[in-house]
Amino acid sequence: MNILAVGDIVGSIGVTELQKRLKKIKKEYNIDFCIVNGENAADGMGITEKNFKDILLSGADCVTMGNHTWGKKEIFKFIDDPKIIRPANYPEGVCGKGYGIYLVNGKKICVINAIGRAEINIMTDNPFLVVNSIIEKVKNDVDIIILDFHAEATAEKKAMAYYLDGKITAMFGTHTHVQTGDEQILEKGTAYITDIGMTGPKKSIIGMETEVALKRFLTSLPEKYKVATGEAIFNGVVFKINDENNKVEKIKRIYINR
Repeated sequence: MNILAVGDIVGSIGVTELQKRLKKIKKEYNIDFCIVNGENAADGMGITEKNFKDILLSGADCVTMGNHTWGKKEIFKFIDDPKIIRPANYPEGVCGKGYGIYLVNGKKICVINAIGRAEINIMTDNPFLVVNSIIEKVKNDVDIIILDFHAEATAEKKAMAYYLDGKITAMFGTHTHVQTGDEQILEKGTAYITDIGMTGPKKSIIGMETEVALKRFLTSLPEKYKVATGEAIFNGVVFKINDENNKVEKIKRIYINR
C-alpha cells in the first residue's frame, strides 16, 4: 500500500500545480490513496466548493484542513462531505468531522486531522487527548491510521509523534509550508515527518508575496498578505506500507520545483 500526502495547497496556483502533476505522481509511485491539505486553497485562507471539487478531480481521495478551515463561509455547504476532514479538536458540536474511514484495496484507512495549540491563536481542545480518544474508538475496526497534525511548533509536532508512537501508522505535519528533512520511523513503528511543505508559488515567503511579507517585518505595520504568482513547487511525502503488518517500510519525500 502506497499513501501520498500532499502539502498545503496555496491559492489558485497551488490548485493548478496539483491538477498538473498529481495524476502523474500517483502513477509514478503507484499510489493507492492520496491525502491533500486544502486549507489555503482559496487565496491562501480557506477553501471554496470549487477548490474542493478541483482537488478531488485532480486525484485526491480526501482533503484535510487546519486553522483556516472557516476562512470561506461557503464551506458550511459542503463541510459534511465525507471526503473533507476538519481538525478533530474543535469543540464538541462544531459541524464537520475530525476523521474519516476509507476502504482501499480491502484495507480500512482512518485519516485524522488535528490542529496544534502552540503559537496558533485558536481556542481548541487538547489535540493529544482528542486524537488518542479517536484512536481508541477506531483501532479495532481499521487497518491503517494516518494523522495530519496541522501545527506551528516543531516541539508540539514531535511530542505528538512520540505520544502516538506505536498507536498509529504514520503522522505528517502541515502548516509551516516548509518541507523538513527529518522523515523517520520511530522506535515503535510510527512513521513521522515534521512538515511535508506546500504546493504553491515558488518565489514567495511561505506562499505569500515577498514584498508584502518583507514590509510587515520591516515596519511592524499590518499589511494584508497576498498569494504570490509565478512558477510553482509541489511538496509531498509517500508512505510505503507493508501489506502484511500495516507498518511503514519506507518514507519518500517529494519536492518538485521545476
